[in-house]
Amino acid sequence: MRSLVVLPMLAATLVGAQHADVPLQRDFYIDVERNASARASRVLVGLKPVIESRADLTNVMGHRVDSAKYYWPYMEKLFRDHLFIVREGDVHITVDPLFRFEVGNDFGDQTLYGDTNNLYMNVRGFRVKADLGPKVSIQTMFHEVQAIVPQYLFQQTVAIGTMPGEARVKLRQNRVLDYGWSQGSVSYVPLDWLHVQMGHGKHFVGHGYRSVLLSDLAPPAPFLKFSALTRNKRFQYSTWHTKMVHGVRNADRLPTASPAERLFQWYRARFNHMGFLFGPVELGLFEVTRFLNISPDGVRPFDMQELNPVIGINTLRYGFRANDRNMVGADLRVKLRDKWSIYGQFGTDDPANDRYAWQAGLRIFDLLRRDIHLQVEYNSARPFMYQSDPVDVAHVHMGLPLAHPFGAYFDEWVAILDAGFGRVIGQAKLNLATVRADRNNAQNHGIDLLKPEVPVLSSLGPRERQLTFLDLNVSYLFNPVSNFRFTVGMRRRDLPGATDAQQSTYIYAALATNLFNRYHDL
Repeated sequence: MRSLVVLPMLAATLVGAQHADVPLQRDFYIDVERNASARASRVLVGLKPVIESRADLTNVMGHRVDSAKYYWPYMEKLFRDHLFIVREGDVHITVDPLFRFEVGNDFGDQTLYGDTNNLYMNVRGFRVKADLGPKVSIQTMFHEVQAIVPQYLFQQTVAIGTMPGEARVKLRQNRVLDYGWSQGSVSYVPLDWLHVQMGHGKHFVGHGYRSVLLSDLAPPAPFLKFSALTRNKRFQYSTWHTKMVHGVRNADRLPTASPAERLFQWYRARFNHMGFLFGPVELGLFEVTRFLNISPDGVRPFDMQELNPVIGINTLRYGFRANDRNMVGADLRVKLRDKWSIYGQFGTDDPANDRYAWQAGLRIFDLLRRDIHLQVEYNSARPFMYQSDPVDVAHVHMGLPLAHPFGAYFDEWVAILDAGFGRVIGQAKLNLATVRADRNNAQNHGIDLLKPEVPVLSSLGPRERQLTFLDLNVSYLFNPVSNFRFTVGMRRRDLPGATDAQQSTYIYAALATNLFNRYHDL
């Protein structure tokens, strides 16, 4: 079916009725945050994903008005439209394929035979998005993946059991990782100011590339969320309840049923975020309570406090040292001028014991010319931050940190330069980090979140190394509705003093739709 040409007036009408999320992927949020960086803007972006009906979608990827003339329907599908579109009255449904066909070679890993340095990623899936009248929106996407990835990423994934940002993996022959994962949600707007959403997905708190409070590094989790926005759009309050899995290793299974059928240790959590706009200042307050639902004595009785939606009450009740663990924090953005902002975060889960994490950054949109953007930020976390005893309620989901990918006790600089020239887009990203690790598994210097917060220190201290990660890539954007692009790039990982398997110079080419963030810079 040949889709209709979307005129600016029609696009604006449809945007007003859309209550699904802007896909939680950096290419989309460059434009969302650029629009929100205007000093006069009243769009809150400290909690992501942002609801489409609450965002300024002007020129945002997936919502841009394409006035080019296409003479064949298949050219419209390639460069502008969704694969399938249904519009009947106020019902609007789109369906798109999802894929990533990537091939490459790791020239920096000297531990393998030459023919096994040939790497690939084979992803197939689909995405469905539907607006069912003015109050209901639905979205879902699914991925099936087989991949051979660089050794450093393979070793970390196998040790934890989870691919960063995606899902639990199965290991097949010849280092092939095999996994599938999905996410989706149903959104309902009973009142203009209230948004109710139930689904399986991720959230991100802050304005940076990283977050020291809550990031989208870990796989999706089920949630029920309520979000209220005042009519003047200066105050937004969001609260959601979720169920998470501590880890996916055999050691993380509960001692019930047969070994192959045992569930993994799980816990429930309550997240609260309160965002304010004071002129050019956006301030967010954050709280998470992770409830110890399963103790050595079995499943504990349901605690009605899990349903408490008021920020701060759980921390006041439990403090920071109870079995139900709390973390509080704040995120801040100050618009120095249109498109120039400084931002930061601070979080703590035990201030009395010097456990905190923080972030500071600068972001400039349209530097020198349109579509050249610069972002520089610093991230740091103290030892034992995010850890817990019992370990089952650490700030972790499926073995991966819920905040920064390095866990705790790290320092990192990140610099990102994005440059767009029409449909050609280039990016250069540099990570410089001081990372630490225990010298053996019996030690605990407060780095590994899968260990309980019981210090086991050595006189030498942890092993400390300087990580350099350089990512250079150039893309040609075919279709912005699904971020369909062809990319060539190089990722260089240098960790002096580590084994050859931890070094990487990966050169690749990929034909892909990008709707979520991949974090391989760890």
